Amino acid sequence: MIVIFLYGLIIGSFLNVCIYRIPRGESIAFPPSHCSKCKYKIKWYDNIPIISYLIIKGKCRNCKESISIQYPLIEGLNGIMYLILYENFGFSIDFIFFALITSVLVVVTIIDLVDMLIPDVLIIIIFTLEIFHKLSLYFINDVSLNLLDSLLGILVSGGLFLLIVFVSRGGMGHGDVTLISSLGFILGLKLIILNIFLSFCIGALISIFLLITKIKNKKDPIPFGPFIIISFFIVLFYGTNILYWYFSFYKYGS
Repeated sequence: MIVIFLYGLIIGSFLNVCIYRIPRGESIAFPPSHCSKCKYKIKWYDNIPIISYLIIKGKCRNCKESISIQYPLIEGLNGIMYLILYENFGFSIDFIFFALITSVLVVVTIIDLVDMLIPDVLIIIIFTLEIFHKLSLYFINDVSLNLLDSLLGILVSGGLFLLIVFVSRGGMGHGDVTLISSLGFILGLKLIILNIFLSFCIGALISIFLLITKIKNKKDPIPFGPFIIISFFIVLFYGTNILYWYFSFYKYGS
């Protein structure tokens, strides 16, 4: 468990690099980690997840520029998510795949919140990972590919969101369309419909809260991607149970 958490922290540190550089069109490999203000090259001992942030008190060792609290929070979040995934899937193909997908979705969430965009390269990575996931399950665990369900998940979710984009005249971005389509490929038809339903419910609740507390006003755009992603994890862990409960309730209620 400790190893899984530490691995999540290390990957989380790399995610911070992706979150900062991808929207700016910069390489995620070069140059090495550095202060965005003074360009001071960060030493390895200042790059230890969470611990280094606490030691240097959230400031650049060279110029004393404040470092966003986002960095240790993303590292910690990724580590915790890896633990949750390990509890649900054990050390398996599913764990490896969903750990990678989780990290990509963390990057998508923060970029969408900060920059109001969902880079296509991250969606391509999600699709690619799911293809390898399905092939691995098929060849190693002899699990049926069930491509029809995945394709229906793409078509229905992507088609619905394209319709919303058209009707809302830009109220929802194309990044939301590609994101929900990629998750539809992972979840299949039934679960992606549940994902969409929960996305709008959670989005409505959070939006109302932001308006009531005046954190946002009616003219402020609110990214929808994070709502999709929060709902994805709810569906991933509890989706089957939710559907079973719903259909059981409907059956006995009627």
